[in-house]
Amino acid sequence: MNTLLIFILCLYIIKETFEYWVLYLNLRYMRKFGSAVPPEFEGEVDAGLFKKAQDYEADKARLSIISSLVGNVMIILFMFGGLLNAYNSWIASLNLSFIISGWLFFILLSYAGDILSIPFSLYSTFKIESKYGFNTMTRRLWIADFIKSLMLSTVMMSLLLFAALWLIQRSPDYWWFFVWCFLFAYSIFVMYISPYVIEPLFNKFTPLEDEILKEKITGLTDKVGIHISRILKMNASKRSRHTNAYFTGLGRTKRIVLYDTLLKAMSHEETLAVLAHEIGHWKRRHLLKMLAVLESFSLIAVYISFKLTLGDYLMRLFHISADTIFVKLAILAFLAGIVALPLQPLMNAFIRRHEREADRVSYALTGDAEGMISALKKLSRKNLSNLYPHPLYVTLYYSHPPILERVGDIKGFQGK
Repeated sequence: MNTLLIFILCLYIIKETFEYWVLYLNLRYMRKFGSAVPPEFEGEVDAGLFKKAQDYEADKARLSIISSLVGNVMIILFMFGGLLNAYNSWIASLNLSFIISGWLFFILLSYAGDILSIPFSLYSTFKIESKYGFNTMTRRLWIADFIKSLMLSTVMMSLLLFAALWLIQRSPDYWWFFVWCFLFAYSIFVMYISPYVIEPLFNKFTPLEDEILKEKITGLTDKVGIHISRILKMNASKRSRHTNAYFTGLGRTKRIVLYDTLLKAMSHEETLAVLAHEIGHWKRRHLLKMLAVLESFSLIAVYISFKLTLGDYLMRLFHISADTIFVKLAILAFLAGIVALPLQPLMNAFIRRHEREADRVSYALTGDAEGMISALKKLSRKNLSNLYPHPLYVTLYYSHPPILERVGDIKGFQGK
């Protein structure tokens, strides 16, 4: 193993160790500063529920560490232990066409990841989620969901791979641009068809029966000029007692989806506050802004990948015998995981800014700070959220501002 490869291995281990350390910091911070219920939650969360939320966070973190360690050992063995070379050589020895070889290379790796995740997913669902009263899923339903997810990912990944590999084969010098164009169009297409094709595979959606709430929601969307095709209730309680609501679809397919668990737990005012926040994302065009940022990064990444696959440097660096673009792309995907860590805080800060903007829009639409705060507290309580995350953990991983920070910001809206 040459010096640079050892350096990459060390860099990967340092990166993973750093993430474990941040996770440990988060748990220690939660235990240290979370000994008492915060003033904002006094009278709504007792000491028993507060401790239950902390235990839930700790159990999830322990499982995350174990699953990550297993995954990291497998990745290190695969990337640095000669398994990648053996696997690539085996694919090449089959003498299949370029497109079929590439499809087989990536689809089998995807299946390996799915199989590796099974025991951890089962433990999370039937041990941790059941222990804290969230899981309502049967083993039969879990198996059905897993099979459907596997079939769906196979179909979608196959479409992506066949198209991308065909473009690489047809345009060796400019495939990076054509692949990026296809990926961009494909992501828009998936967002458009998801409400009709993908989401109904896993959940049942029925029209909202509460006419009074429906009228209030329609009034809210009309206020900002958003046309919603349908307002639907989703049978989330079939799988979990977690609560949520979201917008989905594009153009004429836009619709509001409310978890049945949320409708059961919240008043009309609280539900409207949650939806007003989601409307805020649409009003401020956060989806388009996020898409623009992601696609810009994607274009840069695809071009860099193109340049790095031109020579045989990656092959020599990782001691690969059979020269294939598939193995080069796999190596680049691994390296991208290391490089992406410093970018993660920037992206999450960008998203958290959007969440704050959506909260401001929610307040501007409803003028109901108390309803917003009450909804956030209920979501936090029902989902056993960690009220005391470590600031570094928030910086690295949180896509939303911590709940206490959001409550403080919303209270500040009233004084402006």
